[in-house]
Amino acid sequence: MAIDLDSLKQDLTRRMEGALETLKKEYQGLRAGRPSPALLETVRVDAYGNNTPLNQVASVAVAGPGLLQVQVWDKSLVKAVEAGIREAQLGLNPQTEGQVIRVPLPPLTEERRNDLVKAAAKYAESTKIAIRGVRRDGMEQIKSAEKDKKTPISKDEAKDWTDVVQKLTDQYIKQVDGIFSEKEKDIKTV
Repeated sequence: MAIDLDSLKQDLTRRMEGALETLKKEYQGLRAGRPSPALLETVRVDAYGNNTPLNQVASVAVAGPGLLQVQVWDKSLVKAVEAGIREAQLGLNPQTEGQVIRVPLPPLTEERRNDLVKAAAKYAESTKIAIRGVRRDGMEQIKSAEKDKKTPISKDEAKDWTDVVQKLTDQYIKQVDGIFSEKEKDIKTV
């Protein structure tokens, strides 16, 4: 199982980049004062016997300062959409008018801001764990390449490759910390 450093690095970079993108999407759902349709991106709805993302059964728009509007496409799903928004643990209380659900966003209290910062920290830590998991996979590939009977790599090569993987990991962990501190500042200053 011969591997080369470039393909290993490309694979690990792609996977770490994916973890960062997931973090950014999760942070879009953490409201920091301004209403955004992304706030409801994590909402799932029990529709047609499946656990379906909200954006597949309704459209979400900003209806004014502090107000989101959800237009449900199928009248039979209005109750399920309302329940999905309530159960998403976003601290929102939807109000239904026909097929339109209005979602007023409560003002951010100091306690709510602290809760949002804690949630942001939890997302950041999960992302770091995912990145470390990618690093572990890379290190295992290097170890197996070192032990490979047909085309083993030398101990020096293994050490060099390990250093490259660790530097890549450190770089992505630093990016996670930077994204978290930006989000924390955003939450606390709005």
